[in-house]
Amino acid sequence: MPNNYQSLHENKIFFGGAADVEDMVKNEGVEVIVDLRGEATECAFPSPNVQWIQVPLGDNSEEPEEQLFQQAISHVIEAYKSGKKVGFHCGGGKGRTGTVAVGTLLTLGRAQSIEEAEELAKSIRPVVSVKAPQRESLERIFSK
Repeated sequence: MPNNYQSLHENKIFFGGAADVEDMVKNEGVEVIVDLRGEATECAFPSPNVQWIQVPLGDNSEEPEEQLFQQAISHVIEAYKSGKKVGFHCGGGKGRTGTVAVGTLLTLGRAQSIEEAEELAKSIRPVVSVKAPQRESLERIFSK
């Protein structure tokens, strides 16, 4: 059965939906889960060996949430740079997850523009769909 999650970078950063967390942990040895669901009350796959970091983003927020997106991207990058395998997800792995994927690719220098990073993220995970307020958040973070 194919994975429903994907490797964003070097088989050390993974992304998908909430239902993919157990597989990320069991198959990839992910040690840090960055959960982008504002609606979550616990890790999608609670495990004593996994650090759960929740960054409560709304799925249909009308307002840009750049501070929260910046926080989520920072958590992913910090875990990666400290040598840990990290996974991030929202509910379905499309909007919030796609936005953090774009920001992570830009931060790692794998893309030079939001458009290029979004194309790369979509080529890895075709369901990625960054909504207008989410794109605004990225523009505010990466135009600094």
